[in-house]
Amino acid sequence: MPCLVAEILEVDERMSRIGRLPIPIPEGVRVEIEDNSVTVTGPRGQESATFHPDMRIALEDGRLVVTRPSDQRLHRSLHGLTRALLKNMVQGVTEGFRKELVISGTGYRAEMQGETLVLLLGYTHPVRMEPLPGVTITVARGARGITVEGTNKQMVGEMAARIRAVRKPNPYLGTGVFYADETLRRKAGKSGRVSIA
Repeated sequence: MPCLVAEILEVDERMSRIGRLPIPIPEGVRVEIEDNSVTVTGPRGQESATFHPDMRIALEDGRLVVTRPSDQRLHRSLHGLTRALLKNMVQGVTEGFRKELVISGTGYRAEMQGETLVLLLGYTHPVRMEPLPGVTITVARGARGITVEGTNKQMVGEMAARIRAVRKPNPYLGTGVFYADETLRRKAGKSGRVSIA
């Protein structure tokens, strides 16, 4: 019995549930593979990336397939990573990625001056931020909502994180810059001293 369990665990460890899944290529998307470099072009733009030379990337029947040469730990980890990055590239040029942030606080607001994001978050000076390459920032009319969009998931996430870091959420006051889907766990403030007669 122990031998059977060990064999099952060993087989399960070698299998990459993410890496082995093929990536369907939607209509209107062109994929070019040259050695270990991949370029994906779609309605929203173009994304290019260079992957580890050990990973085999092929286009088969309108689908991207990633295979690995062995079951070594390095190759197993690269297998799923490569497939995930390729999927993000395809999704980026077709649907794009978006992060939404919300500003909370008296007098806090944001505005766009050209392509520059200007944040007024209680500091003595406005904070100006330039968008990262390939990233678009828009501010809602109420100046309390910020939308970050782009074809590169990493760039969109990085830009949103930088904006949030300017005034991180305050768990006591409930103010700051939040992700729209973020749940802030509020903390109770310190209670006043109790006088002893």
